[in-house]
Amino acid sequence: MIRAADLRGADAVAVGRLVEDYLRQTESEKVAHGAAPAPASAALPDAYRREVDDPADAYGDCRVFVAELDGEVVGVVVLRPDAEGVEIKRLWASPEVRGRGVGSGLLDAAIAAGSGDVRLSVWDWRGDVIRLYESRGFVRVPSWDARPALVCMRFSPREGS
Repeated sequence: MIRAADLRGADAVAVGRLVEDYLRQTESEKVAHGAAPAPASAALPDAYRREVDDPADAYGDCRVFVAELDGEVVGVVVLRPDAEGVEIKRLWASPEVRGRGVGSGLLDAAIAAGSGDVRLSVWDWRGDVIRLYESRGFVRVPSWDARPALVCMRFSPREGS
C-alpha cells in the first residue's frame, strides 16, 4: 500500500531510517565510483542529519509517501514542488523487499501526485533504476546539476513522457 506519510507521528522514525539507509548507500557508492573522496568518519555528512533526525522539519515543503508491506513501512518517496511541477528528491525501497513492486509503486505515486512535470536526478551507475524510470516514460534531459555522473530525467504528462 502506498500512502501519504505521517511525518509528525507514526511514520517519522521509519522515514528517517529509510532515508538514512538511502543516504549511507549513496555515499558508499559515490566513493566506490570515484564521485567522492573516502570520508574521514562513518558518520553521515552534517548536511543530511536533519533528514534523518527530523524528517518532518526537513521535508516541511515536500509531499512524502511511504510504501507499507505487511504492516511495515518499507519504502519512501520525497517530492519537492518546483516551478515546473515536482522533483523527486529521495526514492528508496528497503533492499529486502526489492523485486516486489515497492519502488515501482512509489514512482507511480510520485507521477500521479505531480501537477506538472516530474523531475529527478540519478547516478549513472544505477542502471536498473534508470531503466525503471525510462519504463515509466522519463527521458534524459540536459543536466541542472553540475556534479559529474548524475543523469537528469523528466516525465512530462503534457508530452506523454
